Amino acid sequence: MDYRILIDIASWAFLVYAVVICSGYTFAALFSFLEIKEYKRIYNLPSEEVAMLQSSTLPPVSILAPAYNEEANVVENVRSMLTLNYPSYEIVVINDGSKDNTLQRLVETFSMVKDESLRYNSIPTQEVRGVYTSTIKAYKNLTVIDKANGGKADALNAGINNCKHDLICCIDVDCILENDALLKLVKPFLNNEKTVIASGGIIRVANSCIIEDGRIIEVRLPDKFVARAQILEYFRAFLMGRMAWSRLDGLLLISGAFGMFDKKIAIEAGGYNHKTVGEDMELLVRMRRMMRNKKIPYTVGFIPDPLCWTEVPQQWKVLHRQRNRWTRGTMETLWMHRKMMFNPKYKVLGMLSTPYWMFFEWLAPIIEFFGILFIILLYVLGLLNWTIFLSFFALVYFFSVLYSITAIFFEEYSFQQYKKPKYIFRLIGTAFAEPLFYHPFVMWAAIKGNIDLIRGKKTWGAMSRTGLSNPKK
Repeated sequence: MDYRILIDIASWAFLVYAVVICSGYTFAALFSFLEIKEYKRIYNLPSEEVAMLQSSTLPPVSILAPAYNEEANVVENVRSMLTLNYPSYEIVVINDGSKDNTLQRLVETFSMVKDESLRYNSIPTQEVRGVYTSTIKAYKNLTVIDKANGGKADALNAGINNCKHDLICCIDVDCILENDALLKLVKPFLNNEKTVIASGGIIRVANSCIIEDGRIIEVRLPDKFVARAQILEYFRAFLMGRMAWSRLDGLLLISGAFGMFDKKIAIEAGGYNHKTVGEDMELLVRMRRMMRNKKIPYTVGFIPDPLCWTEVPQQWKVLHRQRNRWTRGTMETLWMHRKMMFNPKYKVLGMLSTPYWMFFEWLAPIIEFFGILFIILLYVLGLLNWTIFLSFFALVYFFSVLYSITAIFFEEYSFQQYKKPKYIFRLIGTAFAEPLFYHPFVMWAAIKGNIDLIRGKKTWGAMSRTGLSNPKK
């Protein structure tokens, strides 16, 4: 076969893939807009939350917060959790064999002593060395578990074993929750005809925000480009991605940074899987698969309110480790549940969600990488049509910019966290720069993630934090 025919086939294949993925993003934006509009109309009423607080029927919640080398943020964030506006909840911090002073800071700050009460062991975990409770009444709902290192999944399983309530809220200890976060996240579990197995919410970027007593009192835009680019990324992922999947009831992921689960169903499914670095995604897919196999009607809730603020990587090397791990976790989950792929038994999950994640989440950076190599090959062979190439590049680039600006519009339409006009203009400026500088880096991190997956890498990689201290004014 003439190599020119192969080049034509490859060119058309890349073009068709680009059109399909852009069409998918466009439909996602449409569905997300409809979902946000409906939520604002029905649920976003302050009087409703007042009524909820006065209700005696709200289910108690156990907040599980794994901590590994988190001394920079742990005390500030526990204080944030202690002031949540919710009638009945407990906080369980799991110190997963930290090598720094995480445990010491918690014990000293909150006057904690060992508690020898009987504990459960529903899910096997690494050794629990001690369970601590506070001697101060104000902190009676705080428990700290000290255990041998086993990773985030193992730490969460230890928390499930040692918590009291039937609803568990799993968060990253470096997160700061909105005061009404639990009130809003529990809404899908109330008065729902179907069994609600999980509920998730919007995650926002806390870098450079002003924080006092564990609360975000002023939202600021980060000075560093890498952090601003992640704000746009989070807008697209949550406001325009997961909102759309929520409307289709096809969510495959509740963010590990903040999600609520039915404890009984999570235990029945086997708890978190410590053999994958994508334990949050894998657990939800396994729970959904189990419920479908049992033919029990169920649903997964999603709340578009900005409920949780987290510190994102501000160093390129730390960002690389994070995206490398996300790629490995995604592929591990898809492989573990490959029998769902194109399986009509699982309805939307089998026929739409898992194929989409396979072809447009996992495969996208690989196809993009080979597309770049293909263009380089055409250039070397002297076959690159510059008019077609520049037209195609301009189309993809401006679609990417427009999509990010649309995400900014969705933020302004919905919750308007960035109130200063200069912040919006800087985000728009970031939208123009992101496809040229940030996106290629994330693509390469995903490529390395696939290489590391083939090599059998299982580690998370160090995720160093700068801490959520207030920026200098």
